Amino acid sequence: MMRTTRIVRGSCHHDCPDTCVWDVTVVDGRAVRLRGNDDHPTTRGQLCPKVNRFLDRVHHPDRLTSPLRRVGAKGGGEYETIGWDEAIEAIAHHLRTLIAGPGPASILQFSFDGTQGVIQKGVLADRFFAAIGAADVRRHLCGVTAWLGAADVSGQPFGIDPEDLVHARHIILWGTNTYLTNRHLWPFIEQARGAGATITVIDPIRTSTAERADEFLQIRPGTDVALVLAMIHVLDRDGLLDAGWIRDHTSGWAELQASAAAMTPSLAAPIVGISAARIEALAHSYVANRPSAIRVLVGPEHHEHGRDIMRAIAILPALTGAWRDVGGGLARSTQIYFDTALGRPADADPARRRFNMARLGEVLTDRSLDPPIEALVVHNSNPAVICPDQNAVMAGLAREDLFTVVIEQFMTDTARHADIVLPTTTQIEHLDLGIAWGHLYLSLNQPAIEPIGDTLPNTEIFRRLATAMGLDQPGLQDSDETLIRQLLDSGHRWLDGITYERLQERTWCRLAVPRGHRPNVDEPTGTADGRLRLGRLAHRAGRETPDGDGRPRHPLVLLSRKQYLGFLNANYGGFDDHLPIEAEPLLQISGVDADDRGLVSGDRVRVFNDRGSLSLVCTHSDDVQPGVVAIPFGWWHRHSSDQRGVNALTNPAVPSDDLGSAAFHDTLVEVEKH
Repeated sequence: MMRTTRIVRGSCHHDCPDTCVWDVTVVDGRAVRLRGNDDHPTTRGQLCPKVNRFLDRVHHPDRLTSPLRRVGAKGGGEYETIGWDEAIEAIAHHLRTLIAGPGPASILQFSFDGTQGVIQKGVLADRFFAAIGAADVRRHLCGVTAWLGAADVSGQPFGIDPEDLVHARHIILWGTNTYLTNRHLWPFIEQARGAGATITVIDPIRTSTAERADEFLQIRPGTDVALVLAMIHVLDRDGLLDAGWIRDHTSGWAELQASAAAMTPSLAAPIVGISAARIEALAHSYVANRPSAIRVLVGPEHHEHGRDIMRAIAILPALTGAWRDVGGGLARSTQIYFDTALGRPADADPARRRFNMARLGEVLTDRSLDPPIEALVVHNSNPAVICPDQNAVMAGLAREDLFTVVIEQFMTDTARHADIVLPTTTQIEHLDLGIAWGHLYLSLNQPAIEPIGDTLPNTEIFRRLATAMGLDQPGLQDSDETLIRQLLDSGHRWLDGITYERLQERTWCRLAVPRGHRPNVDEPTGTADGRLRLGRLAHRAGRETPDGDGRPRHPLVLLSRKQYLGFLNANYGGFDDHLPIEAEPLLQISGVDADDRGLVSGDRVRVFNDRGSLSLVCTHSDDVQPGVVAIPFGWWHRHSSDQRGVNALTNPAVPSDDLGSAAFHDTLVEVEKH
């Protein structure tokens, strides 16, 4: 019999800036090979180590392929197989009962970036939950604080096209591990260096990117604002600022100038942890080597005053006029370009009840809420692993009276606590539209194989739930193709020439943003008066830091880092083939702090604070400075003897207005020999 072979092009959906385009080789209906597309301008034939093994995930023996109903205790992982009709009706029955009883606000939708494909991420899910009036989460765990901080300066926080970094002559990689987590940008960084650019890394941890930099400034965690103020002090003192630019393009310079006047390099040095001479050299290099660009993503935002940090970083190019040069300015997430072009996300319904997702543990365990949360529907997320204050989250998930539905591909730590688990398709089994937060190429992901087993796309699951609930609002039965066409029909100029048919033909299209586009120069700044906002700026220590108010209860700052090539986020943290050789998370501690506690590499230690404790093996590391320890993020619970991950320790505090990330990196712990 003749075998049929075809190649189907699609795009990666993972929470990553790169959104690579890939080619799937399908033989007789089975995907047998996947590789990066050679022609895509940023993928260039290369995928990352985790996605190189994506087909192992698709065909994994532990893949969920049928709906399941819990038959044992929550968390025990005991389930029986049921059919789709039975599963959908069971869910619809519970939801109808709650709507008629305590009300729809007792139902909580929880989702995040398990897929970044626009369609499967939640277009129909959002329509469904809005139609029944359910509560929702503010998806602020990552990215929103960075957006808000930059928006405080420019109104609409557009950054430069990251590809334009090739034109820069000084690139500051600020709190971002580009070589590991944004690997397809690294060749552009190297191209700039080959043309004479200096690469500076600012980070509290010595990362793989820091090891490749021309200059590495290892600052104390959360002290970025003090560093920025000291840089501005030097620039003003030494007459290196452009008075004309400041006069014509900014507001609030007098207030910023007064703020910086007090932060001399010698005063900043002990706060920041680097010498005054290095601060002065950084300030001079930043303005002397043009174009000068700062690349920042979300790393610095995870502090109590993370919005201040992100605003401070955005102030530097606003103050110096770095935006004037192609390749200069701020290179941040490009997702705002796609959201603007596609007209998404739609304005949130102000009538719906909302909670910051970092507060999930608090929300699920607070029975005084009116009404309390009685049902939880999770899709595209594993909150048992990714949310701070993990012990509170697990206590909430363990509630026998909480009806929980999880839509998943594998039996995650969250799914193990579900009453109903619904199996969903992987990226090569469904249609989707890919955006990026690291480049400007829109992509169409076309299904390469039929869904495995009885799996369904997220969209089809919510179409069936809508039918079972008797919902007839417009749009709840739209096909995936219709949803994509609706987005592409926004009429925005950046979608000129991009149609569904064109994407079918070539898979990706660059948004119609001009090459060399200079935000805040080639088009008006998005503030009310069209000026970049400067204004007062102050370094403030977070409450749970060594310099915070009151006597710190524990002496060491804990950073939860993305560390391994095989997995960065929780998507692969439970797969043995993706784990490092130790097959368990390790605590990194400096030699100084280890000696103070009588610890040697290989000792098992207890890491603890008032939220919880972990038993881990420690290793001495030069990656962390004295006073700082690190534990990797994303491990599933079974890889720890405590059945917990680093988020059992992390700080869940969010801003008082409930907008923005939790203060993950403002976490204090102690370490002792176990």
